[in-house]
Amino acid sequence: MKKKYIKFLLSIVVITSSIIPFSSCSDYLDVDKYFDDIQNIDSAFTRRVYAEGFLSNIYDILYVEMADIPTGSVGQGGYLLFASDDIIRNSRDGICQKYQNGEYSSENTLEEDKWKRLYEPVRKATTFIKYIDNCKELTMNERADLKAQGYFIRGYAYWTLLRQYGPLPMIPEEGFEIDMSYDELSVQRNTFDECVDIIEKDFIIAAQTLPMSRTATNIGRPTKGAALAARARLLNLAASPLFNGNKDLFSLKNYDGVQLINQEYDEKKWAKAAAAAKSVIDLGVYELYTFPYTTGTTIAPPYHEEYSNKPFPEGWQDIDPYASYKYLFDGNAYPSKHKEIIFHRPNRANLNDLTIYSMPYSLGGDNTIAVTQKQVDAYYLNDGRTIDEGKSDGYYKESGFTSSAAEYAYLPSNVSLRYANREPRFYASIAYNGCIWECLSASEDDKRNKQIFYYKGSETDGKDFARIYNYPVTGYSLKKYYNPQDSRTTGGSMERKFEPAIRYAEILMLYAEALNELTTSHTVASYSEDEMILTRSVEELRTTMKPIRMRVGLPDYKDNIYKDQQIFRATLKKERQIELFAEGKRYYDLRRWKDAEVEENLPIMGCNVEMPNTGIEQREAFHVAKPVASFPKIFLKESMYLWPIPKYELRRNKRLTQNPGW
Repeated sequence: MKKKYIKFLLSIVVITSSIIPFSSCSDYLDVDKYFDDIQNIDSAFTRRVYAEGFLSNIYDILYVEMADIPTGSVGQGGYLLFASDDIIRNSRDGICQKYQNGEYSSENTLEEDKWKRLYEPVRKATTFIKYIDNCKELTMNERADLKAQGYFIRGYAYWTLLRQYGPLPMIPEEGFEIDMSYDELSVQRNTFDECVDIIEKDFIIAAQTLPMSRTATNIGRPTKGAALAARARLLNLAASPLFNGNKDLFSLKNYDGVQLINQEYDEKKWAKAAAAAKSVIDLGVYELYTFPYTTGTTIAPPYHEEYSNKPFPEGWQDIDPYASYKYLFDGNAYPSKHKEIIFHRPNRANLNDLTIYSMPYSLGGDNTIAVTQKQVDAYYLNDGRTIDEGKSDGYYKESGFTSSAAEYAYLPSNVSLRYANREPRFYASIAYNGCIWECLSASEDDKRNKQIFYYKGSETDGKDFARIYNYPVTGYSLKKYYNPQDSRTTGGSMERKFEPAIRYAEILMLYAEALNELTTSHTVASYSEDEMILTRSVEELRTTMKPIRMRVGLPDYKDNIYKDQQIFRATLKKERQIELFAEGKRYYDLRRWKDAEVEENLPIMGCNVEMPNTGIEQREAFHVAKPVASFPKIFLKESMYLWPIPKYELRRNKRLTQNPGW
């Protein structure tokens, strides 16, 4: 590549914080393929249609590459959903097993090489921010809004990289000198705290201009609340144990020997994280989605003298707890019609690929998704107790089967009593052995309201040597995004769904998590520079967490949980595991908490799918948990908290250092 092309590009584009400094000949940074676009960029941004088209192109990357939930073929983002301890996929390519067993490296990053893909939106958003003011066909307010969207996208791309790789090389806003050599263009990593400061600035700039709401046709574009919520996530990550005084990352240093992770714990980072989440709450725009109680259509939780006769959020008298959670994810609740989803990505697949992966083979689905026993056992009983607590008086039953559909709420006949008396989120999310798949849009009568079993051999949807991939290897599948109308058989159709990229329940839990870590009062500035005083308070924790419990018909936590920091921390982690299940949060939660070295070193457990439906003993044996041999599990503390930086990038950038253990 001739140096004159570099000089030309630098003089026009690098000053806009282009990612050219990372390499002179990387396939995604190749100057030549952008040359024709760049020399006409000034004129291109004078037309509304071209300027808006440029931004739409960046959104395509945001909606796909930065997704937390897989929405298409492998390689389009979101596949770390299957890399933790709650949900896996038995696909033919075996990629999920490779994630689980740590079979990736800096030379083979499988399908999660976001380093290569996500600096592109950083470059494009920066270019957009610089040139959008040239478009006089847009009003001043329109240009300001679009520029703020550019800041949001750039911040979101950086944040997505930060949580996966740790400290990043941040492109300087002022650009580079034209006569710099290729060696000088190599950029080393910023410290983690520097990265956070730079990304936070993008979100604050975006929040200061973005509107409070969008029309239904622009519901996938960010708002002020989305920018503030993304900032809250960022600051929560910065305060978490992985990056806040983590001495296990002592060896993570820059090219010049500078420590990239601050080795001193700073409680004030939690205060900043709490203030950031509180800024979203204080907008007064968002609330938990609820579906109103309708006589005869809901299954009421067990009677509770304190909550059953009070309206939400003090109780659940006037809401349907099951529908209030289920409808958020199955397409019944459009984001423009309620106030819980703060930001979502209207992707091309609309989450139906995930639904198809989950649906039974006999009903046209792939039948390849499996939920782990750990996740199944995490759900509370419908009276608010854990399953271990329910064993003491027999409310949680470890044997036996239903004899009719009239015995227990939600359960048809011939179903294990292990699934009786569970909270509504369990039935809204888990396809247990013997559950009903309605598939109401199907033309054929025998494909509607079908009870599906996962026993071996005699059951179409259980393990079969003729179909070694098309069965849930744990005996549980996923129902969270499935709509009762969904069908893959003759005449069937699939309802449109919306990825809950950021929702209000998560912000409430981020606020509670950060408050819980405070041991003294802190005064911090909000995004608008107003001062906030943050203090751990039982009343504030209860105000934040109680609505999440009321929405699903569960009693509030007892006082001893709120009062004890350690007990509340463990309780909140479990609440996130349940409430945000299959939303792409668990993988990163276990890492930022530094819990992965324990939780992800445990074997993947599930039902004994080798058992056929040939007698009561075999049926009981099916439901006794055992390790899933086809999914070996390993977590290496020394290396697997951060993803390896690709080897090709290390070869191109001599100042770039690798993450520990790789």
